[in-house]
Amino acid sequence: MSDKALIPPKNRPRRHTLLEDAQGLVTGTGMAATGLVILTHLGFVTGQTAGLALLLSYATGYSFAFMFFLVNLPFYWLGYKRIGPRFVVKTVVAVALVSVFSIWFPTLVSFDTLNPFYGVALFGALTGAGLLAIFRHGASLGGVGILALYIQESTGFRAGVTQLLFDACIFAAAFFIIDARAVLFSMLGAFIVNMIITFNHRKDWYVAT
Repeated sequence: MSDKALIPPKNRPRRHTLLEDAQGLVTGTGMAATGLVILTHLGFVTGQTAGLALLLSYATGYSFAFMFFLVNLPFYWLGYKRIGPRFVVKTVVAVALVSVFSIWFPTLVSFDTLNPFYGVALFGALTGAGLLAIFRHGASLGGVGILALYIQESTGFRAGVTQLLFDACIFAAAFFIIDARAVLFSMLGAFIVNMIITFNHRKDWYVAT
């Protein structure tokens, strides 16, 4: 008998409705995309697949939106195998929304003056809060997190270490594409995002799925 079967129905976490998921994903991806627009305006990068997409966009001249959608494609199969189709569908939608918003939002706002310290803090706050909303509605922005969990299950190598190593590679590569000052600011922004998620993303604090 599964653990779920032992939990009284009234005490089981309820699923989000379609409308709740829709508003959560739109809100979360909108916030994350706004943070990324700020980051690209400053010429900075970040970690995970968003960071890889930004580096590739700087190096090739292709848009971030195109590269972000492209680099996430290989990870959807892993997400399907490990977590299931519901997660993958939501994640594809979330990645597509961030890609679309990152093209659309720069036509709505411009930054004549943006202090880099304030910019990375604002990026970290917006993107961290956006990711929390996305996670709480059963989705992600794809990529390395899925791969890290797969490697952990297959080999026992800790997922957190895999993600840290990937981010280290992203920032090391960034030194060859953008200047050192921009890389240091980028690392500060990524740190803020990770701290917001670390302090606020706990399953025992949120029971809807």
